[in-house]
Amino acid sequence: MKKLEKKLPAAPGIYIFRGSKRAILYIGKATSLHSRVSSYFRRDLMSTRGPIIVGMVEGATSIETIITDSVLEALILEAHLIKKHQPPYNTKEKDNKSFNFVVITKETFPRVITMRGRELETKHGEIKYAFGPFPQGSVLREALTLVRKIFPFRDKCTPNQGKPCFNAQIGLCPAVCAGKLTPAEYAQTITRIKLFFEGKKKTLVRSLERDMTRSAKALKFEEAARLKRTIFALTHIQDIALLKHNLEQKITSEKTMRIEAYDVAHISGTNTVGVMVVLEDGEPNKNAYRKFKIRTSTNDDNASLHEILERRFGHPEWLLPSLIVVDGGKAQVATAERALKEWGNVIPVVGVVKDEHHRAREILGDAKIRVAHERAILLANSEAHRFAIAYHRTLRRKPLKL
Repeated sequence: MKKLEKKLPAAPGIYIFRGSKRAILYIGKATSLHSRVSSYFRRDLMSTRGPIIVGMVEGATSIETIITDSVLEALILEAHLIKKHQPPYNTKEKDNKSFNFVVITKETFPRVITMRGRELETKHGEIKYAFGPFPQGSVLREALTLVRKIFPFRDKCTPNQGKPCFNAQIGLCPAVCAGKLTPAEYAQTITRIKLFFEGKKKTLVRSLERDMTRSAKALKFEEAARLKRTIFALTHIQDIALLKHNLEQKITSEKTMRIEAYDVAHISGTNTVGVMVVLEDGEPNKNAYRKFKIRTSTNDDNASLHEILERRFGHPEWLLPSLIVVDGGKAQVATAERALKEWGNVIPVVGVVKDEHHRAREILGDAKIRVAHERAILLANSEAHRFAIAYHRTLRRKPLKL
């Protein structure tokens, strides 16, 4: 590949790695194109992104960028282009059925909702349009909140029920529940949302401008003013929340070793809880500790661990660890590695095997990592066990609600 262009903009957008004959290899989004694209040419790419991405970079012959006006548009355009082109190195977006999609239903007054990939197959007949996949659920929720402020839509309320729902009262539903919109009028909103999620913002803005002009000529000044406000909102998207969620996922810093340790606690499968503890440069960072009340009713520790990791990696605003420590043997290590693969993260995992007295007997994982960080691994594992037991006891002491 030719030398990376040094003057990539520090603006949000899409980057496309192309290979032989301009074949699209990979599509990604960025808060800052300059920062994100440059990260693919760092010396630690193998340890931070893994061999698959390294192979992609080595096979690329050029990089194309598309600047967007906001992070929100970059998020939506990325999903649309991945679905359209199916790049071979976007395997996590293409194959994982647990990711979220934005769905528009087949109804007189369609709902705009989110749905997991696995649900799309079972409810195909109820869906008119589907956009995605969006790997990060928390980011998608923020995105839909922004879209809904521009184009209020129905998600739960019953049409023509006679009174406005709560979202209608705060301006996030167009009050189809109160019978204030005809199906044809609401269909215009759905068309606009569809164009936006297809990445066709320019087409959408031109359409709104034409509608505004027609309304003004017909002396429908209130409607023209409403359309003008919509155009302004669309061209001045304030996505501060997305900027927070989409900070480039970096390990704390190149000088900091961040270790995350996980443990599960329960009694005969009841009140199952999980925890995450964090060590930075060998010292506990208790502000970063997290508790998870297991939602699935099971006494399967591996299933609980998978749920914890899935929920943890649903928080892209949390710093990525350098190492993950799990309590258990090969099965627990394999569960963690599978969860990481589903989220496209290449992070080393070690497991701490205990004896009958619950003392550390063996550390499983990369030999170099075990030797270099043995003390921190054992401390993290011990701290996770202590934190999990304390959390579990707290829940058990809570009185039952009658």
